Parts: sequence; C-alpha cells; structure tokens
Amino acid sequence: MQRFTALTTAVILAVGMAAATPSHANNQDSGARKAKQAQQAKLSAKKDCDTLFQCMFGKKGSRATNSSGSMQVAMSRASKRQMVSWSESKFAPGSIVVRTPERALYYVLPKGKAVRYSVGVGREGFQWSGNSRIVNKAEWPSWRPPQVMIEREAAKGHYIPDFMEGGPENPLGARAMYIGGTMFRIHGTNNEASIGGAVSSGCIRMMNADVIDLYDRVNIGAKVYVYQ
Repeated sequence: MQRFTALTTAVILAVGMAAATPSHANNQDSGARKAKQAQQAKLSAKKDCDTLFQCMFGKKGSRATNSSGSMQVAMSRASKRQMVSWSESKFAPGSIVVRTPERALYYVLPKGKAVRYSVGVGREGFQWSGNSRIVNKAEWPSWRPPQVMIEREAAKGHYIPDFMEGGPENPLGARAMYIGGTMFRIHGTNNEASIGGAVSSGCIRMMNADVIDLYDRVNIGAKVYVYQ
C-alpha cells in the first residue's frame, strides 16, 4: 500500500511538472519576442530617412535671447567621435577624409592618429567623390536652398523657404565648412537621428557637437578627400 501511494505521488508530480513546462516555455518565448521587437525598433531608428524633407527638418532645438540681445541655443552635446589609429601616410595631418560607405569622416592628426566622426552622406543618386579644399567656414550658417531643391520638394507637397537664418531650426546646424568647387558643405544638423544614414543632397552631415569640434580643428585651405 505504501509502495502504491509513493508511486501514485510520483506520477502526479511528473504530470504536474509536464503541465507546467509549456507555460514556462511560453513565458520564455514571449520574453524573447519582446527583446527582439525592442532591438528591431532600436535599429529602425537608425535607418535612412523616408524623405529628404524628413531628414532635413527633424528634431528642432530651442532658441532664447539674453539681456544683451545675442542668441543662446539649447543644443545637444551628443557625440559620435573617437580617436583612432591612422596609417595612411599619403594624407597629411590637417586633411579631411570622407569614406561614404563607412558613413565616416576622418580628421588626420600627426603621429599616426585621426579623429573619426560618424556622418550622414548623400542619399542614392546624390553621392559623389573627389578632392578639394575648405574655402570658407561659418558659425550658425544661414541657408539658401537651390531652386531645384525648392521645386523638387514643392512637387511632393513640402514647403522650403528660399532663405533661412542661422539657428537651431536651420538644417545646416551649428557650423558649416564649405568645400571649394562644389555646392556641398560639411555641416551640423537639427536631426541627429539622420547621422549614419544616406540622407542628404550631397552634403556631409554631422552631430552639432562633432561639427563644432571639427570646425575648431580645421583651417581654411585644408584638403578634403571624398571617396565612394
């Protein structure tokens, strides 16, 4: 009788454990699905923008005026730059090297070092390559979009003004460095989510904190190399 009771108890426990297993597995599956969905959402946030208008006029900063009347801007300090080793001696210190497939800009330093910045580059059909120099620099640059851009975006139902003053709403961001012989610039952005994507009409786009850092390093006349 005792043996029968012990055997019955063992069977009941085994059945109970078997019945509990699917529920535990389901909980694990649910947790894995949620983790995967969160990861996909995080990755999707770094994808290229759907439209040029969305890429250019993303998140905006805020502007205030102090008692002296000068503009003060609340600006993100987010950065995507890092110091890296650099072994390509054909680029002199002070040069800028843009590698479009990497979505990266390198500022070459002495002694085998460079600063690497994550950037946004031209979207398909607007990418380019070539060598030039920095011919001008501007803090909180104004923007005059080319007429072809205004007309192209108007056909899509997007209004772009023919002139924008410098400031946090301006898509050129905090600084701009102008590339000679082209209509292109290296500039900041008011849409940080676009960095790392193919997003522009050919300009090289940087986080505002990063473009300020590069601006302070670069001299007028610095060589620029852009590779596809």
